[in-house]
Amino acid sequence: MKIHVSMLSSYLYCPRKLFLQQVLALEELPKESILLGTLRHEVYNSINKQEEKIAVSIAENSDYNKILSSYIKKYSKTLREKIIKNSIKLKAFNLKLADIFKDVWGTLSLEAESRAKNIFNFVQQHNIYGKELWEKLTPKIVSELRIDSETLELIGIIDRIEMHENNYIPIELKTGKAPKEGIWHSHRIQLAAYALLLEEKFQKPINKAMVYYLDAREIRQITINPFMKDEIMDLINKVKELLKSHYVPAYCENRNKCAGCSLKETCYSDETITVLLSEINKN
Repeated sequence: MKIHVSMLSSYLYCPRKLFLQQVLALEELPKESILLGTLRHEVYNSINKQEEKIAVSIAENSDYNKILSSYIKKYSKTLREKIIKNSIKLKAFNLKLADIFKDVWGTLSLEAESRAKNIFNFVQQHNIYGKELWEKLTPKIVSELRIDSETLELIGIIDRIEMHENNYIPIELKTGKAPKEGIWHSHRIQLAAYALLLEEKFQKPINKAMVYYLDAREIRQITINPFMKDEIMDLINKVKELLKSHYVPAYCENRNKCAGCSLKETCYSDETITVLLSEINKN
């Protein structure tokens, strides 16, 4: 049985909720925050895939402003397209499309500046352009890389990987509040799991990972150590046991987590849970 990396952090947040979703097949109602987070992910995944085209298109003697202009045009077009694609869902929450563009563009424009500077500085140092520039450019950015491990029995889709000459860095894109320092525990677990998957796939040690907190416009870095890897293996086994079990886990100790959960009504109904379990046992 293979499990998804996202299930590890879900288990830490609330094992009971994970059981309801994965074993009893209950689905959460859509949320505004999840929709906006999905939109941002779509935008960033799209711009990551455009990196090669932008790099190859850079002509000799291009100055920084010209390179930045290429990024700005591509990024603004991508953001408009993704907002239009999700417009019906966004309007269902009474969200104004222009306000969403303005909010996301603040972070996206900084990303454009950062990448334009990276390429401009690389060109200045190496004096190469076109396909050769892309082939030799470091770091390269790969997005939405799916890794399926038979050994770990784990599946992960990594938001972004910075591929440097001698090391790879997994990066997660996260919306919502950032902690005062460091990263949230669930994000640390995700990154440690991705590090294991990357090490197995590319046979390279992964020593660090990052979270890009989009709303806070901050990148936080962590060091990957053997203790974290042991924790991941332990979690994988616990999640697999939960998915095989027909016993509903206890309620979450922190009942504050229940307040905004759309599964709360079903979760608190012993009668409904009993009926759902009986259906599972019949099969």
